[in-house]
Amino acid sequence: MSTKHRSGDTPAADLEPEQMGASAKAPIRKEAKRALKAAVKRLQSTRVPEKGEALRLGVDLGTASIIVMAVDAAGMPVATELQTAQVARDGLVVDYIGAVDITRRLVHRLEERLGVELTTAAIAMPPGVNPAESSAHRHVVEASGLQVSAVLDEPTAAGTVLGISDGVVVDIGGGTTGLSVFQDQKVVYVADEPTGGTHVALVLMGRYGISFEQAEAMKTKASKADDVRVAVLPVMEKMASIVKRHIQGHQVGKIWLVGGTSELKGIEAVFADTLGIETVKPPHPMMVTPLGIALNSTPMLSGSLKAARNSAQSAKFHPHRNAS
Repeated sequence: MSTKHRSGDTPAADLEPEQMGASAKAPIRKEAKRALKAAVKRLQSTRVPEKGEALRLGVDLGTASIIVMAVDAAGMPVATELQTAQVARDGLVVDYIGAVDITRRLVHRLEERLGVELTTAAIAMPPGVNPAESSAHRHVVEASGLQVSAVLDEPTAAGTVLGISDGVVVDIGGGTTGLSVFQDQKVVYVADEPTGGTHVALVLMGRYGISFEQAEAMKTKASKADDVRVAVLPVMEKMASIVKRHIQGHQVGKIWLVGGTSELKGIEAVFADTLGIETVKPPHPMMVTPLGIALNSTPMLSGSLKAARNSAQSAKFHPHRNAS
């Protein structure tokens, strides 16, 4: 378990109420809702940018997957790449070579899809992780051919998307349940404890006598959502109890669920019942943090990928042209 008090600014945003499931009215900005839907859509489709159009890139090295997302100047995703991976755990890179190989491959795919050279990206760390430990994440991204333009914490990334001023962001990933308390657009308390998607898979393995891979696949099948919800209810209740213990002493009016494991059907109702606090699950919660990371990156002007590569090759074979 790790806890830490910290502060950081999150951009303010105008909010619009929309009905988001059974928990309550969710103040999800319309543009945020559209962007999250676009992030998923852009896994399969691409909006090719105009020459010279500004793009921003985010790399999210998660416990269960790596997501690389490019957004335009309006903050709308133009292309997204995702691959399941077990290269990081609790914010620490445990398979450096694997992380570099996958990240480099995803970046290359984005370049091919967009027809541009990608040069910079932002990264983020889970709550409670020492910023100094971000060096491994930075090295992974730099070894993939990118410069790191910003290093932020994941709660700030999520807050950028959701426009949070006050409340708690609960990020349920593959290995842990992390939480961040926001007050006046600042993160004032963070904590992170084991219990996440891996624990859900282990319960399903025991309940149905299946392999870990089969359990992971079962979690994402819409046809199995009700069966999964019943089987893993105790795990979801434990996640909620972790949050309940850590928010004692804080004035909390709303809970926001993000992260891949927040995709579980009915999890927002479990949190609302356990905590007695309005609980909001945005559409496609897995994409909230990657989108926020991209939004915090430094803009780069898109040029021709072919031209950029030709220039690099020319410099390689004619080094005297660059000599002073």
